Amino acid sequence: MRVTSKGQVTIPRDLRETFGIGANTEVIFGIEGGKITIVPKDDINRLADRDRLDRFLAILDRLEGAADPATSPDELAALARER
Repeated sequence: MRVTSKGQVTIPRDLRETFGIGANTEVIFGIEGGKITIVPKDDINRLADRDRLDRFLAILDRLEGAADPATSPDELAALARER
């Protein structure tokens, strides 16, 4: 895509359809991992859910291999808080 002199770009139809961006849809621009993101405004709750999921998965990655199967849930929670 090429940006116009007014700073505009056309979002390809397949992407608009996939993400529910129709005519007159309000969108939110953001930055994620050094990249520009664009989502429908009414999808902001989904973004928050995704952010929580990403943080949870990061915790699981840090815990991988930290305990054996005999470790209790309380011990795992304590490990998560320590990391």
